[in-house]
Amino acid sequence: MMDARVTLKALCVAVACYATSAPVAAQVLEGDVDQLLNRLSTLTPEHDAAEAARLAREIQERWTHSGSATIDLLLQRGLRAMAAEDYPRAIVHLTALTDHAPEFAEGWNQRATAFFLMDRYGPAIADIEQVLILEPRHFGALAGLGIMLEQLGDEAGALNALRAAQEVHPAEANVNAAVERLEQQTGGRTL
Repeated sequence: MMDARVTLKALCVAVACYATSAPVAAQVLEGDVDQLLNRLSTLTPEHDAAEAARLAREIQERWTHSGSATIDLLLQRGLRAMAAEDYPRAIVHLTALTDHAPEFAEGWNQRATAFFLMDRYGPAIADIEQVLILEPRHFGALAGLGIMLEQLGDEAGALNALRAAQEVHPAEANVNAAVERLEQQTGGRTL
């Protein structure tokens, strides 16, 4: 089994560095994330892995911008605290964010990540549920849910969550490997 905590921690640091870089022009954010997600779902791991990775980064970057300087600042502070492994402080910033902008899915997603990194799976899963209400195709939240459900012993639930992530981002190698492994473990392979 891959070490999900190490992988997720590295991803948090990368997102924190990326999200705290120079601001993105408003015109760039006006692009259609739905179109990007639709394109991502058509890319195969065998032929389009590099393009899929680029699209996934672009989608994730767009998800980090709320349209409010205050909310974006709270997100950046939360991400910086996570990068510094100060998860309680990250949760404080991200809770302020979710309180003030409950419709901003990435606030919930990042707080779920902070809870996960503190081994607080109950609050993490509750936050992921909120992310998926707001953005059902959030492939990172779906993959994170799969990781947690597997660690909690719910292999069938984990497989369902990872398959949903795979539908959105079929070229993600870690998700594909986890799906294959869980299908073998559960006998849940589909034809």
